[in-house]
Amino acid sequence: MTLTDTNQTPARTATPRTVLMCRPSHFTVVYRINPWMDPEMPTDTALAVRQWETLYQTYVDLGFDVQLIDPVEGLPDMVYAANGGFVIDNIAYGASFTHPQRQPEGPAYMDWFGANGFDVREPVEVNEGEGDFLLVDGVILAGMGFRSASNSHKELAEISGREVISLNLVNPSFYHLDTAMAILDDSSIAYLPSAFDKPSLEILRERFPDAIIVTEEDAAVLGLNSFSDGYNVVIAARATNFEAQLRERGYNPIGVDLSELLLGGGGVKCCTLQLRR
Repeated sequence: MTLTDTNQTPARTATPRTVLMCRPSHFTVVYRINPWMDPEMPTDTALAVRQWETLYQTYVDLGFDVQLIDPVEGLPDMVYAANGGFVIDNIAYGASFTHPQRQPEGPAYMDWFGANGFDVREPVEVNEGEGDFLLVDGVILAGMGFRSASNSHKELAEISGREVISLNLVNPSFYHLDTAMAILDDSSIAYLPSAFDKPSLEILRERFPDAIIVTEEDAAVLGLNSFSDGYNVVIAARATNFEAQLRERGYNPIGVDLSELLLGGGGVKCCTLQLRR
């Protein structure tokens, strides 16, 4: 990373990603397992598919290798592929979901990992994959408090050989780490302070003193639930303050509308599982 001569903002470098996605062919909201979900609110599956296809095409246009897992009827949340596991160094640590409505997703994703050449590690502990595990600066930041059990942090550390740093989430609206934090490049993050307890905030402030601090308004549209290639950052279109903050730091924010999938409590990152060979 270098500084430009004109405005002293960092010159960011894009690195195309390999990601796994799942078309929301069966998306609907028929149960409530997070504050965003309301079965009384109507959902439009066709609209969800169209919005998802825009995200898919955005990734293709950025040069990403986008892999697809077949959706399974009766698993409306399978579109949130980030929850399906955590993949690093060709090791796929499978998910074991908290809520029974989503538990069949774990084996479905592990079957895909195995069929596509990954070293699959079946979990003993409850975890929800890259929803709560984010890689930055060579370490894994791990969320707990609502979905993933703290014991899964130790399990992932042993499997991956990486340092795992536990962060406690305290706001039920931000029940996964990837709803309260965004990884922007190899060493930079953005986050919402009110989503974390005091000890976790102290860790974040010490390790990431230059982090972008987002507004409550942008977090409320899951603006932090974004995905970056180190330069291009795909975010919720309504997160306009976050968009401006990213531009100031030399990133290229790309807004997409996933408002229908927000009804299930997910956004850009929820739909995106990074595959690291």
